[in-house]
Amino acid sequence: MDPVAGIYAAVTRRTLDGKNPDGWLPEQKITVEDAIKCYTINSAYAAFEENIKGSIEPGKLADFVVLTEDILAIDPVEIINVKVDRTIFDGEMIYQR
Repeated sequence: MDPVAGIYAAVTRRTLDGKNPDGWLPEQKITVEDAIKCYTINSAYAAFEENIKGSIEPGKLADFVVLTEDILAIDPVEIINVKVDRTIFDGEMIYQR
């Protein structure tokens, strides 16, 4: 499962083969902010864990990734090209590109 690809798909509704450049069912596009929430706080809520994860706050688990681009600032079509630069798990860097 690739969350970056999932965010790209939710925001652009494009297929990876390029056959739907305007998006498949474009009326179902959501914002980048909403797509991020689906992968973070909304997923934690669905698991009844919103008090311990899903957002970066004091007292919560701090597992997160650092991306090569700010997906809130770039053209959503470019999100598919963004890579994970680092992964922090349980307070320790476990991956660095």
